[in-house]
Amino acid sequence: MNRHLEDFYRIMPTGVQNACISLYGYYWKKKRLGGSYSKYLKEIKDREFYTYEQWELYQTTQLRKILVHAYNNVPYYSEKYKNAGLDLGFLENIKLNEIKEIPYTTKDDFRKYCQTSMLANKIEKGEYFSSSGSTGTPTHIYTPDYFSQQAAAYMEARVLNWAGVSYKLPRGMVGGRRILPESKMSPPYYRYNIFEKQTYFSAYHISENTIDNYLKGIVDNKVEWMHGYAMSIYYIADFIQKAGLKAPRLKAVITSSEKLTKEMRTVISSVFKCPVFDSYSGSEFCGLISENQQGELLVSPDVGIMEFVDQDGIEVANGQIGEIISTGFINYDQPLIRYKIGDLAKVSTSQELSTNHNMTKIDEIIGRVEDTVIGKDGRKMVRFHSVFTDIPGLIQSQLIQKTHTNFEIKLIVDQSVYNRALSEHTITRRLVSQIGEVFVNFLYVKHIPSEKNGKVKAVISLIK
Repeated sequence: MNRHLEDFYRIMPTGVQNACISLYGYYWKKKRLGGSYSKYLKEIKDREFYTYEQWELYQTTQLRKILVHAYNNVPYYSEKYKNAGLDLGFLENIKLNEIKEIPYTTKDDFRKYCQTSMLANKIEKGEYFSSSGSTGTPTHIYTPDYFSQQAAAYMEARVLNWAGVSYKLPRGMVGGRRILPESKMSPPYYRYNIFEKQTYFSAYHISENTIDNYLKGIVDNKVEWMHGYAMSIYYIADFIQKAGLKAPRLKAVITSSEKLTKEMRTVISSVFKCPVFDSYSGSEFCGLISENQQGELLVSPDVGIMEFVDQDGIEVANGQIGEIISTGFINYDQPLIRYKIGDLAKVSTSQELSTNHNMTKIDEIIGRVEDTVIGKDGRKMVRFHSVFTDIPGLIQSQLIQKTHTNFEIKLIVDQSVYNRALSEHTITRRLVSQIGEVFVNFLYVKHIPSEKNGKVKAVISLIK
């Protein structure tokens, strides 16, 4: 939604806001599900049961294509590979086990060059998506239309279809979009996109006092399945259960963005009387892990190459935890090659599958856990990345809740472009609009320490 439409949206009544969301939904549906979407979907389904040998050939071909393209057309990679002594001949004939010779692309590289030298010399029609992700590092992902269509096709084929649902069915969504612009707003705590039969629930107003309205949205709009932030959907289910309310039976719940624990899965499944499926991709969509009907988390080899390595860059053995290194096959306008996305995963000890798929099995995605911020009115919320997007000079952030109304924000910044007064005002205003009146103390640091799992926690709450 562009800025002018957002400004108009903020001051309009609920009915007009629904119309604005539907208008944007129509545009977004055409962007994702138009063009070559149907062709991509068929090709993805045709590859569903490739043998391991077919996958090796496919990945080798795609790796060579993206590397040669990056060398010839993307200044960042061209310079990087020449400096590393990698010539075109090597890239044209590289084997999968030689991918370790390719230098890493770090999150900081992406932050610095995502809008300049990491773009191809000639790019297709598309738009930027701003994100600070789960590490607090802001980035701008360029999403050409063909990329959006392929990503949507993969989500339909390998996430939704595996869960027994489809984009065509009425759905509920809990995500990061601020559909209610201010913290102090009255119900309804959801908006409706008529063109996709999508009910978008606010992730920032969930409490025992509002849960009856969330349930009303599910019932009135005949939601058949839900997807979105794992923790937010869990809180919706937990509040419904504790209030003694009865939720309709759904076909499936699909979670993402945060770690799905056994307790969360149990509560969600019990309340909505349906299976719960976990998934992992990230806004960059250079890798995909999704859960099938048998509860197996599988890596899709045609989205990209996912390596799982130890601290020395050596591939971990089955049963061990490794850092995810992703090389995407889809986005040629802004390639991400051996991208250190900052997440960890545990590779399954046994790679035997109960289906005919020939894909790597994962036990769990590790490190996508953020604390829950609790408002003084009892609402529970996670994922504060929108507070930190589009702040020039911001390198990394961490939000710490000390009391219901007292927050500390740690920032790593580039002083040459960072405007302290303007940025602090913007961040404070956004936080207030999300949680209500609070006091914010800004602390500028050179380093934000990692947790025991090696990942920086973007949100910490000291409230038990």
